[in-house]
Amino acid sequence: MKALLEVLRPGDKDWDLVQAIDPERLPAHIAIIMDGNGRWAGRRRLPRVAGHKAGIGPVRNTVETCTRLGVKALTLYAFSVENWKRPRAEVETLWRLLRFYLKQELPELQKNDIRLQAIGRLEALPEQVRRELETAVEATSNNRGLLVNLAINYGGRAEIVDAVNSILEMARIEGSLDTLKLDEDLIATSLYTASCPDPDLLIRTSGEMRISNFLLWQIAYAELYVTETLWPDFTRTDLLRAILEYQKRDRRYGGLSAGGVNGAHRAEDDDLIEVLRSS
Repeated sequence: MKALLEVLRPGDKDWDLVQAIDPERLPAHIAIIMDGNGRWAGRRRLPRVAGHKAGIGPVRNTVETCTRLGVKALTLYAFSVENWKRPRAEVETLWRLLRFYLKQELPELQKNDIRLQAIGRLEALPEQVRRELETAVEATSNNRGLLVNLAINYGGRAEIVDAVNSILEMARIEGSLDTLKLDEDLIATSLYTASCPDPDLLIRTSGEMRISNFLLWQIAYAELYVTETLWPDFTRTDLLRAILEYQKRDRRYGGLSAGGVNGAHRAEDDDLIEVLRSS
């Protein structure tokens, strides 16, 4: 928190938002569906690729803000398995932008102790993209600050399929296929994101009310926050507001809140007393 306040001034809008955030209740892991690049460009009568280029700035700002706040992990939905259906020229532009981002931002990632990780079916990426991605991941592998997961050629269903297949293959190699029994822990430790906790907060920009095949297993109990803001317009202010909204939520994980649990116990005690009296 102090690191973020260092770049703000009292009276600034973001200063006041940061002051309202409880540092003890920060989401450990934030996931973002970065949506709206095409619409942002369309509203300005620009080609769709202009929207993708404009989306690089918010990625940089979001990574910086999460680092300064002390968030542990950030997962960004960069390219889905369905995105291959887009025009070839647009897809190729996305790969060029990714390579540009990796080259430009690597010094900053190193400077700020940020660890980069890529999740998805990476073997299907163009060779040059995959090679440069592997270089950036390896170069930051010993960093211990914010973990940034880039979801590339990613799909939630594909991830679960890959996890189950890897479990089956390992059991076959070990000769334990006949006695294999799947459970939640085994699947969770076989997912792409096994090295980090499940997301606490899922942010979606552009106002669309859908998950789009993103982290289907991991967001079972994540708090969802949808903003009408298009991704190229997403600012530090938007992120801080999302975190503040998250901190207002009562996270029960399928159970009752503290007040609800106490109230339920009192009601059960009263019922038991009444039964004893009438017996």
